[in-house]
Amino acid sequence: MLQPSTTISAHMPASSYTWRNYSCAYDRLAPTDTASGVPLLLIHPIGVGLSRTFWQRFCDEWYRSGQHNLIYNPDLLGCGDSDLPQIAYHPSDWAEQLQSFLQTVIKTPVVLVVQGALLPVAIDLIHLQPDLIRGVVMSGPPARTLIANPTPTWRQQISWNLFNSPLGNGFYRYARRSQFLQSFSIRQLFATADAVDAEWLAMLKEGSRDLASRHAVFSFLAGFWRQDYTVKLAAIAQPSLVVMGGEASSISRKGKAETPDERLQDYLTQLPKGEGVKLPGRNVLPYESTAEFVRAIAPFVQKLETV
Repeated sequence: MLQPSTTISAHMPASSYTWRNYSCAYDRLAPTDTASGVPLLLIHPIGVGLSRTFWQRFCDEWYRSGQHNLIYNPDLLGCGDSDLPQIAYHPSDWAEQLQSFLQTVIKTPVVLVVQGALLPVAIDLIHLQPDLIRGVVMSGPPARTLIANPTPTWRQQISWNLFNSPLGNGFYRYARRSQFLQSFSIRQLFATADAVDAEWLAMLKEGSRDLASRHAVFSFLAGFWRQDYTVKLAAIAQPSLVVMGGEASSISRKGKAETPDERLQDYLTQLPKGEGVKLPGRNVLPYESTAEFVRAIAPFVQKLETV
């Protein structure tokens, strides 16, 4: 654990705040006219080259579609323009970082929008600061069994030690090559190869330029996020929208292929105020199916403005 700009939105250069003596970057986006409604707090995925820039297409489309909410788009520690210390990152660390962000920068309730397997960060944040979370959008969450059956701590630590070595350094240099990034994206993330465009690859290439960005990625690969969140998930009192890709892919811990419908239903049976929707696409809907994703979540966000 840790120790103590677009033509349709007012996109200022990244701002920063300090958390535990680390500098953490974020964007505060606003429509060109008057902002209104509940702000959005975006939680980007973790992966080679990924940071808050993952959400840029979504932010542009959000305002292009006529929405007026402020958007707060932070870089998690270890990613993007935030500090990149060589430490093992746990979901609770990033949740505490975002709790500080809520308390010191935003200071008002938000709707969380979280991508993929960073869902445990959102779950921890909701339980740390429930009064500042109005609702949550879960985009392409992982198979629920992955956050119900914890990976043993000793195995996580062995994996981290392996990654946090010269071997891991060499692997990261290999993984940030354009050929690997393209192949992985086609195999694991997008529904069609054509969707893995030059903009996506350039974003990953630029985001992985600093080798220190590997520590967050290796923390994710070590499986620190694979804990038992069953009780916390079932205790979420806020309205929750699960957005699943129609071609979402996953393999359960038992090796059984899981259909998108099965995964969606699995979450809805656990969430007290859950609802769900399927969209075209696979595992990175805010990027791959941006317009459809915005249309799907905008009514949910609007309903929360009257709560």
